Amino acid sequence: MGLPVAEVDRFRADLAAIWPDRIDDGTARLGIAVSGGPDSLALLLLAHAALPGRVEAATVDHGLRPESAAEAAEVARVCAGLGVPHVTLTVQVAPGNVQAEARLARYAAMAGWAAERGLAALATAHHADDQAETLLMRLNRASGVAGLAGTRGRGRVPEAELPLLRPVLDWRRMELGVVVEAAGLVAAQDPSNINDRFDRVRIRKALAEADWLDVAAIAQSAVHIAEADAALDWMAALEWRSCVTKEPMGLKYRPQAPRAVALRVVARIVRELDGEDARGGAIARLVDGLSQGQPASIGKLVARPNAGGWSFAKAPVRAPVRRIKSPPRCD
Repeated sequence: MGLPVAEVDRFRADLAAIWPDRIDDGTARLGIAVSGGPDSLALLLLAHAALPGRVEAATVDHGLRPESAAEAAEVARVCAGLGVPHVTLTVQVAPGNVQAEARLARYAAMAGWAAERGLAALATAHHADDQAETLLMRLNRASGVAGLAGTRGRGRVPEAELPLLRPVLDWRRMELGVVVEAAGLVAAQDPSNINDRFDRVRIRKALAEADWLDVAAIAQSAVHIAEADAALDWMAALEWRSCVTKEPMGLKYRPQAPRAVALRVVARIVRELDGEDARGGAIARLVDGLSQGQPASIGKLVARPNAGGWSFAKAPVRAPVRRIKSPPRCD
């Protein structure tokens, strides 16, 4: 399964840019999330060629489609041919938002697997087309900067300390498909990828028909927004240290920064006092009301404007009303 040297060199350079501390460490092993689709299969092939003997793979079977077990078995067969250790992780998906719950279950399973195997990081096959599609979907939903921010090349697996790497973030879907074809493999095709019920599929088809749009440029814009998002986080942390103080019943915030920063500070206040995240729209309405001098409530908190700032505290718990029965009448 020989791959073109140029593609392998390109991949190794992309991986080195986000994993500089471990790529040349001969003992650091990289975990690869492989569904069996063309993107993750290409990632597996490239990682194996760039880091021979230092790659392990896992396929998560969510049990949501009858074909999933056979697809996992095919990935295991490919890995055996490459000499790459492979495991299939079976998970249960909680009811509700199936895609969101599947993602949580998938990352939890892979984090546990990586810890057991002593892997230094986990890599996924997010690419430029994914970036562009996500940005357009969220623009269509009027998302703010945090929602529009593109996926970053390096992050952390949710609820874990494991580095999460995305080394093909600058690659196009078509380029990854060519890698799979060069290896003589046939990738699995998830039928949800052509189901028009999903926003992403409709966006993907629209992009394919609009040849005047530059997908790579759109993806790069998502990266620029991610940088702006990081800058706003930095400013919000500075605003917190300078303008948020403790009060006997909660926290007081004396806003100095622009609204975009104040929104993040208030979101953190709500999270710290209430223990839960609030939706961005609810935070925006709260900030707008306080700016106009109106008290408001959010979750279990009450917020009040006062001298030079806004006070946040837990709403008082009302004691149940005790009803006293009237004595019986003696007529």
